[in-house]
Amino acid sequence: MKKMDLSGYELADLLLAALKSEISSHDVYARLAQKVQNAFLRERLNFLALEEDKHRQALEGIFRQRFPGREIVIPAQPVVPLPEILFRDEQVPLSAVFAQAMKAERAAHDFYLQLAERFGDDVEKKNLLIYFSMMEMGHYKLLDLEKSNLERLEEFGQEQELIHVGP
Repeated sequence: MKKMDLSGYELADLLLAALKSEISSHDVYARLAQKVQNAFLRERLNFLALEEDKHRQALEGIFRQRFPGREIVIPAQPVVPLPEILFRDEQVPLSAVFAQAMKAERAAHDFYLQLAERFGDDVEKKNLLIYFSMMEMGHYKLLDLEKSNLERLEEFGQEQELIHVGP
């Protein structure tokens, strides 16, 4: 995979793109969590949604420190091409949605590593962004595991939603 080059972008635009990505990912994971019946999978999706929300909060703090007095306006279309997780059709297999999410998480990992380089003068924020990149890769691995489980179930004609864990 080609290394992401963020050198031509303004820092503010990069931070706003990151915020947009975190908000979108949070919304997708929260929406999926409401739809699945499997309690374990729902818990994992809620965990991912919470993680993305924490990233958003931290990024907002970084933006406010770097650009005091500037309003945070999330662009409708980010200048940085980060993959989005889309599933308008409710009939799309959950494993296909997870495959999209995995691409988005891997791209976020690469993005945060590149963004961290912009904070060479601020070791605390640089390390936080590197940590975010590691967390995104953790999300990727979690999704990969769950995607494998979903594919196995889909192969046997079972829908994840039919597996109910709990009382």
